[in-house]
Amino acid sequence: MENLRAISLALRMDIINTIYRAKAGHIGGDLSVTDILVTLYYKHLNISPQTVQDPKRDRFVLSKGHCVEALYAVLAGRGFLPREDLGKVYQFGSPYIGHPSNKIPGIEMNSGSLGHGLSVCVGMALAGKLDKADYRVYTVMGDGELAEGSVWEGVMAASHYKLDNLCAVVDRNGLQISGTTETVMSQGDLASRWSSFGWNVIHVNGHDIDSLDAAFVESKAHKGTPSVIIADTVKGYGVSFMENNLKWHHRAPTEAEYLAAMNELEQRRLAVS
Repeated sequence: MENLRAISLALRMDIINTIYRAKAGHIGGDLSVTDILVTLYYKHLNISPQTVQDPKRDRFVLSKGHCVEALYAVLAGRGFLPREDLGKVYQFGSPYIGHPSNKIPGIEMNSGSLGHGLSVCVGMALAGKLDKADYRVYTVMGDGELAEGSVWEGVMAASHYKLDNLCAVVDRNGLQISGTTETVMSQGDLASRWSSFGWNVIHVNGHDIDSLDAAFVESKAHKGTPSVIIADTVKGYGVSFMENNLKWHHRAPTEAEYLAAMNELEQRRLAVS
């Protein structure tokens, strides 16, 4: 687990470096979701660069697709794409665009039109059940995304079809582009809300890799209903001046901010290495 913490910090540095060079990106949400993606890809997701076309592979959809820089960093870390390709993000003619594209190895579908990821994953999970396949399906959503009505249609369908091969993760950082989630569209007690739709609810600290690991284990062991992991996170986590700061929803750092962020993360990485 200490190794995963060090990897998570190193990948945060890759994310910031990518966004600084590209002069664009959703840095706040990237940093809030990194630990979730690291735990999933390094410990639980049954897929590799060699098995991206294997019908037995697990499926993953980043529904909050605007945070693709974090996904690119994790995919590079796992060998799905060359690490030097992170320098091509947002470049003219590059396949590394600002939302996930299935032209990239390891990306299942084009996403980022918020509210679609869960419903597509319901279809993938239902297909797995009909085919009597063993693969699992995962999606990560933003909490602001939960204002989309299509999310709750997917929630109902997943429960109705008893899709226990489906696990949704909510990146609950409490902020979205125009303010706090509770100001824009109040969500109240999310755990009770999902539970009322018949889901197995697991509530964790989204930056505690041990807790995330245990949550994914529990979701796999649970039978009869789909599982949702509500992961409490901090937007901009890991860089003190970005944390819980709405202006970092979509913003590239200046040179001074870039150097300060990289230095802070390097010091944290060295402390856990």
